[in-house]
Amino acid sequence: MIKNAKTITESRTEMNELVLPNDTNALGNLMGGNLMRWMDIASAICASKHCSSFVVTVSVDHLTFAEPIKLGDVVTITAVATRSFHTSIEIFLEVFTRGILEEKSRKSNQAFFTFVALDERTMRPKLVPEVIPTTDEEKKLFDEAIVRREMRLVLSGKMKPSDAKISLDFLNK
Repeated sequence: MIKNAKTITESRTEMNELVLPNDTNALGNLMGGNLMRWMDIASAICASKHCSSFVVTVSVDHLTFAEPIKLGDVVTITAVATRSFHTSIEIFLEVFTRGILEEKSRKSNQAFFTFVALDERTMRPKLVPEVIPTTDEEKKLFDEAIVRREMRLVLSGKMKPSDAKISLDFLNK
């Protein structure tokens, strides 16, 4: 096993929230900013657990709003590490919602958050443990993470599109 590597289940995080009147807009739906805040908290906890350090949010991408979340709904957010890259780590979140009296929940949102781990003493980026995927779904998220990373780097201007070789190779498979 790789030194300091961790499985995805070691840092998996689940958070529950109840949508209260102060969380909603005039239509009685959860405000997107409140959901994003909850997602940031859940993903930061997951990243901190994996890295055993403080982390800071670097990017949020592929955030989807598939259906409204209503006043009184219970929101469950699951966060898992998908892959680490030197000093950063990608976290995949899924959001499920259900009425307080309902038994079944519905997937309402998902996103990928990226964090950088910080050294506690210097507050500078530090190396993060590798992610060990074990299930087929985890392996798929792990393999695709390199493509998402390249796309983030291109979109942020940190990489030229012509240098994005992995994304093109992956998409041509």
